Amino acid sequence: MNEKWRWLIVVIFAAAMAWVESAVVLYMRMLIDRLELYRQAPLPAGLGLGQTELIREAATLIMLSAVGWLAGYSWRDRLGYALLAFGVWDILYYLFLIPLTGWPQSPMDWDLLFLIPLPWWGPVLAPLTIAGLLILIGSLIIERESRNKATWPGRLTWGLHLSGILLALYVFMADSIHAAGEGLHANYYQPPTQFDWPLFIFSLGMIASPVIAMLWPSRLPTGERWIRHESSPGGGT
Repeated sequence: MNEKWRWLIVVIFAAAMAWVESAVVLYMRMLIDRLELYRQAPLPAGLGLGQTELIREAATLIMLSAVGWLAGYSWRDRLGYALLAFGVWDILYYLFLIPLTGWPQSPMDWDLLFLIPLPWWGPVLAPLTIAGLLILIGSLIIERESRNKATWPGRLTWGLHLSGILLALYVFMADSIHAAGEGLHANYYQPPTQFDWPLFIFSLGMIASPVIAMLWPSRLPTGERWIRHESSPGGGT
């Protein structure tokens, strides 16, 4: 099976998984009468939904990582497919929620995005932009591995990328971090009112550094720490 078919199958898997996730969220939100979670007490106390959601989210990450592992040959391939699967799943999850629930009505609608390790809050547009970047980075990795391209982001480029991800996570969890002293349960009851767009946009630029290294290597400083020139290892294990 060539890389185009493999890429398509991973996208189809992520799309199917996104529909299942959207349907599960619809059932849960109808059960608790909360189609929109940006509100006080998004998860009612006493039902054990917080722990259940934590485990479901961990299972989701395991499944997306597993499909990347199964689809790829080398560690780079596997990373690329995992990023692709995550990005497609995240975008289609929100798109599928629109016909199912009528929400989100706008990309600027707020959502309780994730619960691991603390609640993430933010406008829907924010995770969608990260998901789009992950699809682009994953697809570029897959394409370069299949063509044995020699240019690969170096350690500092990946370090900048990971730092951008951590910075974006801080923006999502800033209010939860500040309220952490009150306990995890208290964080579910405190939806924030502001989102730090300037800091988030700065983090997006850092996250995009591997794209620059793979498409426009001349835009980054020279040196193996930023850009590595090597032969692709091919079908590793």
